[in-house]
Amino acid sequence: MDLYHIWCDLARGENDLAFCADLSRYLEHLKGQGLVASFRITRKKLGLAPAELGEFHVIIETESLAQLERAFEHVATRAEPVEGLHAAVNQKLERARFALYRDFPDPFRASGQERF
Repeated sequence: MDLYHIWCDLARGENDLAFCADLSRYLEHLKGQGLVASFRITRKKLGLAPAELGEFHVIIETESLAQLERAFEHVATRAEPVEGLHAAVNQKLERARFALYRDFPDPFRASGQERF
């Protein structure tokens, strides 16, 4: 699995529950189209995370980079309903940061090729 991470803060004056509801609708749409495998929306607890990471952390799991690329391409069409779902999320956040991780070791990793 590939894990696409998003850290962000809410834009000033935005409601946290409305943001999460909009984000869930958007990601459920992508999941329903077979463009993501699963997702989680998390929020910093007790301030225990570096400030630069933001208040919210979203983890989107895809089965491959090809699936993630299909998700990006779907959103890039800017066609409805995905455009409205994406816009509803983007207007509520600021300072988004992104990262891409993978499960490790992955199934195609050759054993005996370790580096120390």
